[in-house]
Amino acid sequence: MNTKFSLQNKTVLVTGGGSGIGKAIATTFAAQGAQVHILDFHKNSASETANEITEQGFFAQTHVCDVSKYNQVMEVVETISKTSKITTLINNAGIAHVGNLEACEEADLDRLYQVNIKGVYNCSKAVISEMKKNKEGVIVNLASIASSVGISDRFAYSMTKGAVLSMTYSIAKDYIQDNIRCNSISPARVHTPFVDGFIKKNYPGEEQQMFEKLSKTQPIGRMGTPQEVADMALYLCADEAGFITGTDFAIDGGFIKLNSK
Repeated sequence: MNTKFSLQNKTVLVTGGGSGIGKAIATTFAAQGAQVHILDFHKNSASETANEITEQGFFAQTHVCDVSKYNQVMEVVETISKTSKITTLINNAGIAHVGNLEACEEADLDRLYQVNIKGVYNCSKAVISEMKKNKEGVIVNLASIASSVGISDRFAYSMTKGAVLSMTYSIAKDYIQDNIRCNSISPARVHTPFVDGFIKKNYPGEEQQMFEKLSKTQPIGRMGTPQEVADMALYLCADEAGFITGTDFAIDGGFIKLNSK
């Protein structure tokens, strides 16, 4: 019996693969047969993820890399390309900022731009030539519901994720004749260590109440899980999704369409 959504013979780059959604994507893809390369600024968490994968008998390598630096990204891509044909890129690395326009300083805006926008640009530009040469490629960008609807106190974050969405459309349009597909995923709140840390820092003593409040902002009544996002990414990167490109997929518990507040 053939395995659905197999990634055998696929070489996948996952940025920010050391924790949260990126970790779930890396472990899920490796279990489906992909050679997974984790690009992450944080060496320890990336190594822990890679070790978990290899201990299960699958393939993973770690590359310490700042995605905001094109020369670092290109060096990693060139190293991988010497032994493997890069087929898939997951642009997952990203950082957040809470605040409206007045609470967003120029340094905040620049910091988010460097990672959330320039990081996607750097990694996509670094792999696109090889994908064109091989006439094969899939790029999945992690956008956000903030790409499509207004979210309170997320000025800088929304700006960057809106750019991720429009970059997705542009890449899909420009490279469709090269057999390169590009899609994006727009999660609502997903329960990751980042969320727990944010609540603990900003609402000490009220962690449980705040967690429940944030969970209920999704009409379905809970946050998503990293695994649910990873499974969506798996489908989009598998051959079964060969007819899908230039599309954004909300995984949001009904937030965009059902939230009337």
